[in-house]
Amino acid sequence: MSEESALRKISQIIEPEWVREGAGVKLRRSIGGGMLDHLDPFLLLDHFGSHNPKDYERGFPMHPHRGIETVTYMLAGLVRHKDSMGNTGEITSGDVQWMTAGRAILHEEMPEGLGGHMEGFQLWVNLPAELKMCDPRYQEMKAKEIPFLNPVKGVLIRLIAGTYGEARGPITEIAADPIYMDVAVHGGDRFEYDIPAGHNAFVYVFNGGGNFCGTGVEATRLAVFTDGDRIEVTGGLLGVRFLLVAGKPLNEPIARYGPIVMNTTEEIRQTLREIRDGTFIR
Repeated sequence: MSEESALRKISQIIEPEWVREGAGVKLRRSIGGGMLDHLDPFLLLDHFGSHNPKDYERGFPMHPHRGIETVTYMLAGLVRHKDSMGNTGEITSGDVQWMTAGRAILHEEMPEGLGGHMEGFQLWVNLPAELKMCDPRYQEMKAKEIPFLNPVKGVLIRLIAGTYGEARGPITEIAADPIYMDVAVHGGDRFEYDIPAGHNAFVYVFNGGGNFCGTGVEATRLAVFTDGDRIEVTGGLLGVRFLLVAGKPLNEPIARYGPIVMNTTEEIRQTLREIRDGTFIR
């Protein structure tokens, strides 16, 4: 790393809000809530997890999406998925599903625990205007397809999107040019990473705590970085595990109605008319 590179700093630390979504799934929301409406191009980050099946067993029944991408990453348990295109499948521990909803998709997600425990994340990524009506598609990666790296002492990385050294995550061809990785840093050890200047970036700490560019952040908190081109993380006494996420901002107007995100209110109205008239799925 160049000595002239600019170290990012922490500009905001957010305590997630407890909310219930779908048919009553209890989760922590850190982006898309009252503290942080969005962080362009990211529209929502939910952390769901419980040892009590009553917190998640009713799941997320069939619902529409348009204009966004949804990213589901599982730590424990599984999510059964099916959609209006006839696709079915399971997202199990360590798996990632990157779904580009594009012009229209209806889908349902039904979580199940293993031994009662279910945990994971869902991130929503905005699509630029030119791609909001693209054909829906999936990039589904099993845990064994995601690079697992131990680049330096005390640092473990699951690389979902973006690059680290010569390694590249399996999720590609995404408009936001994202970085998405699951990072563990042992106590006292150090992780450094270059992030392109201009990308918005955050970490979500879900285990332990550490020092992020000079600021302490503990679980469960989301920390937003200022601009710059690198970050430095030192694991706390018991180590730290976090999601590192970054992406290129779209700098476009946002009009949203739940899982439908367009650029104008008229596009939202048109989508709602299609849902009402039965022409949303063609």
